[in-house]
Amino acid sequence: MWSSDLVQRALRVAAQAHQGQTVPGTNLPYLLHITQVAAEVMAVAGAPETDCTLAVLCALLHDTLEDTSLTEAELEAEFGPAVLAGVKALTKDDTLPKTERMADSLRRIQAQPPQVAWVKLADRITNLQVPPSHWSAEKIAAYRDEAQKILAALGGSHAGLADRLEAKIATYPPKA
Repeated sequence: MWSSDLVQRALRVAAQAHQGQTVPGTNLPYLLHITQVAAEVMAVAGAPETDCTLAVLCALLHDTLEDTSLTEAELEAEFGPAVLAGVKALTKDDTLPKTERMADSLRRIQAQPPQVAWVKLADRITNLQVPPSHWSAEKIAAYRDEAQKILAALGGSHAGLADRLEAKIATYPPKA
């Protein structure tokens, strides 16, 4: 199903890269978010004919290029070109206007193996928790709308994750 050695190595790299970072709005280590995304992927990645290693590695490393000092060259040297391509697709392009970033990312994810799309679905599932208290009703609605766009674009990659995301959208924001 996946390579335990590679998963452990990716977890160690992610932990080192995100050291000192916290989940926004909390004092919890950012590694919590990373492992939640990986757990979502691992929970649905049970088909023995599917190589889930790419999905789990990308889940553990999906925010490293965006939020840490880890470089593309380091990521590729450690995990290879497929993982680098997946993580890059999952990384927002900050050179684009903010309004274009999600559509661009979804296009790049769709050009990758389906396992990369699983990570984006799992990421949004884990992010649809109680929104930060400083978010306005408009921001919450926009975040829900963005989740629906992710579901529409990537839901076909995995029915189980699509169902989980759809259920999370239906109850977002949950009551605190």
